[in-house]
Amino acid sequence: MPKGLRIERRFTTSGQDVYGTVEWASRDSQIVNPDGSIVFEMQGAEVPADWSQVAADIMISKYFRKAGVPQKDGKGNDAADGDNPVLGAECSVRQVISRLASTWRWWGESHGYFASKEDADAFEDEVAYMLLHQMAAPNSPQWFNTGLHHRYGIEGPPQGFWYVDPNTEELTISPDSYSRPAPHACFIQAVDDDLVNEGGIMDLWVREARLFKFGSGTGSNFSHIRAEGEPLSGGGKSSGLMSFLKVGDRAAGAIKSGGTTRRAAKMVILDVDHPDIEAFISWKAGEENKVRALVAAGYSPDFNGEAYATVSGQNSNNSVRVSNEFLNAVLQDDDWELTSRTDGTAMKRIGARDLWRQISEAAWQCADPGLQFHTTINQWHTSPAGGEIRASNPCSEYMFLDNTACNLASLNLAQFYDDDTGIFNLESYRHAIRLWTFVLEISVTMAHFPSREIA
Repeated sequence: MPKGLRIERRFTTSGQDVYGTVEWASRDSQIVNPDGSIVFEMQGAEVPADWSQVAADIMISKYFRKAGVPQKDGKGNDAADGDNPVLGAECSVRQVISRLASTWRWWGESHGYFASKEDADAFEDEVAYMLLHQMAAPNSPQWFNTGLHHRYGIEGPPQGFWYVDPNTEELTISPDSYSRPAPHACFIQAVDDDLVNEGGIMDLWVREARLFKFGSGTGSNFSHIRAEGEPLSGGGKSSGLMSFLKVGDRAAGAIKSGGTTRRAAKMVILDVDHPDIEAFISWKAGEENKVRALVAAGYSPDFNGEAYATVSGQNSNNSVRVSNEFLNAVLQDDDWELTSRTDGTAMKRIGARDLWRQISEAAWQCADPGLQFHTTINQWHTSPAGGEIRASNPCSEYMFLDNTACNLASLNLAQFYDDDTGIFNLESYRHAIRLWTFVLEISVTMAHFPSREIA
């Protein structure tokens, strides 16, 4: 057997220009606020002609790199101003897809993934074809970050990321922003009951900001943090979890939708036996009551307006982590204990159905908090020796151990289905799954991560 992967061609042929398999068109793109003010505008971008305007707008406004890209002159050569290269924005979908596919190919080829150069060629062409024809797409951080160094030489300053050197197997601090990209969309980060040390509360806000800057999302279970009134080592009393969550909410809110990536994507989780659970359950609903009062007083009801900016709790999805023990207490109408984080003693007893009603009414008011079923999730755990699953990413499609990450891709099933014959092309679908599994594995190899633990 040859060392490395053999790559079959199903969509392309050797020697074919894969970018010639679509017709190209010039498109203008404009993104506006509800009040008509322009957020973003670009004219004359090159886009596949059969792409919708929505697809074109997303690609142009969010995924085109806006700075540091070498520009071309009228003859197709690198433009220069004297001895200095002329730099600017990407202006073609061709550029974006090429930088992704060529970067995945380069990292795979450099680390022995492919059996031959021909297999590497086939991999790059097949993946590029699927992107061009909207058969598949990676998650947003790939579009934002992958290939900026490989294709354009963009580096950027160090941002506190880490990776494991494949040769020495030692943790290594990344020297810059992009020589290793940040392609992972979903993170689960632990947070300890510590104010300022590594792994603690304030450190988490820094790690979250590191992820938000590059377009990723993160989730954390905050149940280790002591509740309001619990004793501190210095002799005082804790101000409670909610005071810290409000700080984190403000920090996340600093990442605005007008940036080059996206708003902060964040999940906040609390176990149902935490003493501050009632304040957590009512947090967002109570804040939205304040918004209604401000709107009634004449402030704009727009989510990006001053009324919402004035209140807290608007920059995360919130979830209560419930166990089978709690659900059985609800069914049996039993009391439920809220336990101290410092010594495990009961700080309060409350009717389980009362707590369940609080969750239900808050969710009815504002759609938060959601529920995560701790017992069932861990019954389905694929790596239980690694510890319990305690949290999820912001959208909850990724549930795994603390201090882990995943990168994602999606296949467009409609592109594998023939409307006229009613036949689903299963072999092409399997082929696509195989190739995109390779893409995601290569992405782990090339990536860097926001903390030592995750790396």
